[in-house]
Amino acid sequence: MNEEEALGEGNDARFEGGDRADPEERLKRQRDDLQLLNQVMRHDIRNDLQLVGAYAELLDDHVDEEGREYLDVIKRNTQSAVSLTTTVRDLAEVMLREDAEPSRVALDRVLSQQVEEVRSAYSEAVFTVEGSYPEVEVVGDEMLSSVFRNLLRNAVQHNDETPPKVTVSATVDEGEGVAEVRVADNGPGIPEGQRDEIFGKGEKGLDSPGAGIGLYLVRSLVEIYGGGVWVEDNEPRGAVFVVRLPLCPE
Repeated sequence: MNEEEALGEGNDARFEGGDRADPEERLKRQRDDLQLLNQVMRHDIRNDLQLVGAYAELLDDHVDEEGREYLDVIKRNTQSAVSLTTTVRDLAEVMLREDAEPSRVALDRVLSQQVEEVRSAYSEAVFTVEGSYPEVEVVGDEMLSSVFRNLLRNAVQHNDETPPKVTVSATVDEGEGVAEVRVADNGPGIPEGQRDEIFGKGEKGLDSPGAGIGLYLVRSLVEIYGGGVWVEDNEPRGAVFVVRLPLCPE
């Protein structure tokens, strides 16, 4: 047997062995790879994007009117990409969990924090809170903030009106034992036939037509908490994302 044949036979054996690898070992390698990708996304890519955004801000006083239009595009898309790294990070953390059990979360604290954070990030948008945040605890965990963050960002990023308007309200139904949060926008709305697809519902998950990673994450988390999420029409225009979460027993 010559050297080339020996190498070929060794490679065949290696690949065959790979096919027969222990399922638990294969799963461990996949989790390790996902953890590494998550770290790269959280640090390297995010840091580079934030640097681009910082230099774009420094160019404000150095461009003419025509250049400002292009600079605004750079800023807007950089901000969107930074937001996407946060969503990917959160989704990876959900996928890396091992039988984590939801606990109790103060709904008013999470909602108020996320509304203020997204309001600060999107100064061009108008955010309105109807009524007060219910002082109740719902089933959830530290990832519940990602649910509201993604819905609030979605209401701005996919809005075609100037200015984008987002209205947040929350109510409690003691009889049903649930809290309901509504995030309404004045954007183009979502056709009824696409309202399941946008969450990546069905066997294909993220491969479903129209599925966005942020909304896929929202649905995944809300279902872990034993709740539900859906879309309704807003009046006179736009969409309303409704999140229903179980109340924690006192």
